[in-house]
Amino acid sequence: MSDNLDTRMMARALQLAKRGQYSAMPNPHVGCVLVRDGLVVGEGFTQPAGGNHAEIEALQRAGAEARGATAYVTLEPCSHQGKTGPCASALVKAGVRRVVAAMMDPNPLVAGNGFDLLRAEGVQVESGLLETDARELIPGFIARMVRGRGRVRAKLAMSLDGRTAMASGESQWITGPAARADVQRLRAMSCAVVTGVGTVIADDCSLTVRAGELGLPALEAERASARQPLRVVLDSRLRTPAGAKVLDRAAPTLLCHARQTTVPPAIIATAVDRLPLDSFEAGLDLPGLLHFLNARQSNEILLECGPRLAGAFLQQGLLDEIIVYMAPVLMGSEARPLLSLPLHRMADKVSLDIADMRKVGDDWRITAVPQYK
Repeated sequence: MSDNLDTRMMARALQLAKRGQYSAMPNPHVGCVLVRDGLVVGEGFTQPAGGNHAEIEALQRAGAEARGATAYVTLEPCSHQGKTGPCASALVKAGVRRVVAAMMDPNPLVAGNGFDLLRAEGVQVESGLLETDARELIPGFIARMVRGRGRVRAKLAMSLDGRTAMASGESQWITGPAARADVQRLRAMSCAVVTGVGTVIADDCSLTVRAGELGLPALEAERASARQPLRVVLDSRLRTPAGAKVLDRAAPTLLCHARQTTVPPAIIATAVDRLPLDSFEAGLDLPGLLHFLNARQSNEILLECGPRLAGAFLQQGLLDEIIVYMAPVLMGSEARPLLSLPLHRMADKVSLDIADMRKVGDDWRITAVPQYK
């Protein structure tokens, strides 16, 4: 009976964690359930950065009922002082007798220290329950902690014959409204959205999260749109028009350009942040950009760009996932391809692991993971 209760309560904690997926970053979104005598006495999930962690939310709701309770948490309670105090200490102070965690925190500042602190205070600790599910919730955070950069995903839309735009560049809209709402949710889950100047000039895209287009309940949509991702434009020669939507004040913007490029007065007047990068024949220094984004604690990085930039990330082994929205239309042989990927031999083909495929409105969403050699 206890094992069944543990599993059910951890499943509930995982559900709670998902509520923070649009707002918790750069922190991982975590869920916590407090149970005493078989009854839930408090629960919570990670609040926006600077706010309460999941454990503190649950403890505040439980009050005195937390004494003697079991805490089910999707990630090891933190043990260090950040913008908030250590959750492990708060659990001890509240009198929690047992902690069941789905996984150890990959953050080197924690990495077992939270468990050690709890055990040193006589708290029973167990870890590993529904760990696979917990890891699937926060892949970007895990990637940033383990390898030093977040998860990079490319969002692409194509016709059934693999085309992304007409020869003229016309591309709006290949997919339907349900797919576009799904993209809005992807954007809302991202810390940074990366595009190229060609896309900015062709589409005058805003790259913002818009509450009314998320397809979420009103309160969740409001929470998701309150935190806008960083808009990153790769523009080696600074050709972005001064009046482009990506330079408005609706969200933060970073213009990346070649170091030797002279900054036009019109761009200086916009006062947006700029990042000089080394420039190569293949384009700007993409690893350098990811290093910069890692320093800004970017867990999830979304590419919304044209075939050339998406192809460059793939060729350099920097693309972790490709999300393709495939519309049931044909655009013809003159239209533009999905990726700029100049391959000449079958031996050079890029293998993909299809991780997921599902219908979204009238379109299909295919999630694929590149298998690098």
